[in-house]
Amino acid sequence: MTQQQPARQLKLGFVLHGVGAGWGDWRHEHAVTDASVNFNFYKEQAQLAEKGRFEFLFVADSVHITERSSPHYLNRFEPLTILSALAAVTSKIGLVGTVTASYSEPFTVARQFASLDHISSGRAGWNVVTSWLDGSARNYSKKEHYDHDVRYRLAAEHLGVVQGLWDSWEDDALVRDKATGQFLDPKKLHKLDHEGEFFSVEGPLNISRSRQGQPVIFQAGASEDGKNFAAQNADAIFFHADTLDEAQAYYRDVKARVAAAGRKPDEVFLLPGIRPIVGRTLEEAERKYEESASLVPIENAIAALARPFNDHDFSSYPLDAPFPDLGDLGRNSQQAGSDKIKQHAKAHGLSLREVALWHARPKRTFVGTAEQVADEIERWFTQGGADGFNFFEALPNSSLKDFVELVVPLLQARGIYRTEYGEDTFRGNLGLPFPQNRYAQRAAAQAGAGQEVQDALEIQEALA
Repeated sequence: MTQQQPARQLKLGFVLHGVGAGWGDWRHEHAVTDASVNFNFYKEQAQLAEKGRFEFLFVADSVHITERSSPHYLNRFEPLTILSALAAVTSKIGLVGTVTASYSEPFTVARQFASLDHISSGRAGWNVVTSWLDGSARNYSKKEHYDHDVRYRLAAEHLGVVQGLWDSWEDDALVRDKATGQFLDPKKLHKLDHEGEFFSVEGPLNISRSRQGQPVIFQAGASEDGKNFAAQNADAIFFHADTLDEAQAYYRDVKARVAAAGRKPDEVFLLPGIRPIVGRTLEEAERKYEESASLVPIENAIAALARPFNDHDFSSYPLDAPFPDLGDLGRNSQQAGSDKIKQHAKAHGLSLREVALWHARPKRTFVGTAEQVADEIERWFTQGGADGFNFFEALPNSSLKDFVELVVPLLQARGIYRTEYGEDTFRGNLGLPFPQNRYAQRAAAQAGAGQEVQDALEIQEALA
């Protein structure tokens, strides 16, 4: 008899980060130095993550670089392109890509993700971001970057337009009857006719809905505006927490916001980022941790620290003096991240060197033997800190393999992680309901109301 799986299952995503998230990862002896533009490398990682029954692959993005950017950011694939290619060499795993709402047109975004959704047979997801590096504006013919509050107003309207366009076609609009020559039912193809603060879009979209209805929406909300936007709109939310206490506080806060928005909290998944380091012994795990930390010398740590502060140049500050007073720097870029760094430095009286290394090097929370890492994952999952995790490799070309071989079987044996994919679509595997087409819903509601009126009239006639 097959053992019945519990209703709540751990959700795991894997970040396709090419040569690594840091500045020195590419120098590791096992690193593939062109990994960020190497399709075969990504294919192997994607297939390994699918073998490990991961929920999704994730491709992050930004639209501005400088010579100080990390090697992966300097030279990498555009998300929708690489995910479309990976759709052909995978069959079950979700495909999530970042596209900025600040510097893209809703019609184009709707068309791109709908295309990925069809190519992958219903496995697409969109990570909606607002672009916090102000240099992005200069790559899109803008003189100034949007203010923080404006970015979220724009993102809300952008997302609403995209989702409206995805509903242009009712699910049975395409008749395709060769005998009669009717290709579509025109009554089931709808214009959007949107006029808003930022966008004017007529529609309809020139591609129909996929088998999952609409792509899954991801967001990373950390500021007040960001958390509210995510709670109102996202199916899954990325966040950062160094400890279980931090994770629990964020989890309680955002789940409450989800409920306040009139949504079901158990249908919005909160996924902190982790960088597990797994050893067959504790000594091996410690050796791997030191190896990973050694890839972040102080000059790379300073470069990493600059990013939440809009690539601020920290080279003029004394490394061993107290962390500098930066005022409002970071407020209009990565607001929550930069605020957290400043607060941590102040609370612990740290120097610039100490803050940079704390920020850039992997934390020890998920370092240990397979059993210890599985224990910590289960602890966060069962004690209100996470619905799953977004997995970053800590060591190039090895961390995912170790995790799939050593940790995944333990999580499966504990009954908190799937042994097989249960559905064919991303939404189905997440356990999310199929999103009904808004126009079909409206027509059904009107038909229902009309039938109620007709029934009432018939009753009145019968009584007369």
